[in-house]
Amino acid sequence: MATETSATERPADRDPGRHDPSETESPDPVLSEIGVALFHLRRVWAKPDLMKRIRAQTSSGPGGRPLQISNLMVVNAVAALTDAALCAPGQKPARDDDTGEVTVGAVAERLEVDPSTASRLVGHAIDAGLVSRRPSPVDARRANLGLTDAGRRVKQVADRFRRAYLDELMTGWSPTERTEFARLLTRFADAAAQAPMYPDGIDRIFEEAAFHDPAQQSSP
Repeated sequence: MATETSATERPADRDPGRHDPSETESPDPVLSEIGVALFHLRRVWAKPDLMKRIRAQTSSGPGGRPLQISNLMVVNAVAALTDAALCAPGQKPARDDDTGEVTVGAVAERLEVDPSTASRLVGHAIDAGLVSRRPSPVDARRANLGLTDAGRRVKQVADRFRRAYLDELMTGWSPTERTEFARLLTRFADAAAQAPMYPDGIDRIFEEAAFHDPAQQSSP
């Protein structure tokens, strides 16, 4: 005959030294809503419609290769890094080692990918005619990246469509609401950049999820 377990007791087959967050933590409904909204936003932002519109207003790369979302990621990264490297006359660089160059390593850091992945993505953008690569005058072992005329055109078109898309989404918002949203979203993004969401790696999620696996719990 099976015995019932009260809400204050742990089942006998669970490790008493292992913490189950679901037993002690009550989810904050506001944080849950934010999480769902961000997940939905990522899906919306990744829709292929933007790329279709950009392709319609820009020429394809060498050999008629269509633009890919990874090309746009590299273009945005190189553009942002180039802007950050430009200093006003008499202004010191942001870092002592800042040479004003855009390297594959800097792109990897910007996109939060490993150097080998960044090298491959940059290579694809170069093949598409969007990014140029020339030897660094500082270190011949590395390349200095920049946007080509086609790359700048793609960046301009993409920015224009993004602004139009956001303007459509925020129809009816007051200027004050838009300003406050921009301020809070920027603050949130800056905090997220400083604190990775899963510092212990994705394995931590599966580890805790496996704790609730009925098949695993019933095994001897």
